[in-house]
Amino acid sequence: MSRTVMMIHGAWLTPASFDRFRERYEARGFACLAPPWPYMDRPIDQLRKDPDPRLARVTIGEIVDHYAAIVNTLPEPPILMGHSFGGLFVQLLLDRRLGAAGVAIDPGTPRGVLPGMDTMLSSMPVLLAWNGWNRVLTMQFETFASRFAQRLSPAEMRAAYDQYIVPAPGRLYWQAAAGMGNALNYANPSRPPLLLIAGDEDRTIQPSMVDAAYRKHRKSPSLTEIEHFPGRTHWILNEPGWEEVADRAIEWATRSTTFVLPAT
Repeated sequence: MSRTVMMIHGAWLTPASFDRFRERYEARGFACLAPPWPYMDRPIDQLRKDPDPRLARVTIGEIVDHYAAIVNTLPEPPILMGHSFGGLFVQLLLDRRLGAAGVAIDPGTPRGVLPGMDTMLSSMPVLLAWNGWNRVLTMQFETFASRFAQRLSPAEMRAAYDQYIVPAPGRLYWQAAAGMGNALNYANPSRPPLLLIAGDEDRTIQPSMVDAAYRKHRKSPSLTEIEHFPGRTHWILNEPGWEEVADRAIEWATRSTTFVLPAT
């Protein structure tokens, strides 16, 4: 059973989005690490005011390579846990046979899973931004309030936005929309176990998209499960009830590392 957990944050966020999970797991004896995306290893104020210009050109493949290199330095295969785009990166890492098991929370979906209408609306500010392919963009507070964390109170929305939200590269959204860099082998016979988690009120990654990804992943003989959390939004890591999600994720992952692929 792996006792190492590597957490991968999503777009518009930093590793701080996983702080509650990390502290909870460390209290249970897990070794946790949450490396930032390439070119994001800066204080949050600097990320907002002066992001690294290379961040504008980072690609899905480059980010996955970045995390793959970290995994390969660890003394044991870690449990991989990712949120949003980080959940997509977890799926791509597992497809490379990296990690002991993976948990993808409100995950970005691989090629072959079509976006729902809510997800398309959530992506429009990026896809319609002038030269968004080559820019680091800022999420507006109104978008965060209506499509990211809509169940928080107005005061909680403002506090969360001010504490956590940073600019993100528009290129990733264009790549995901075009199916560039996010293809995998759904029938991979040696993929480590995967749990997909969906928030049933998520307007950024609709639960129907997570369901569709689950059906595709079921082509693999590897352990593949899905869990829905009612009343949860894309802010699932930090909204009320996050403890239930954190506990379900780590308990499933630790059990699943003993899974043996069926004989072929």
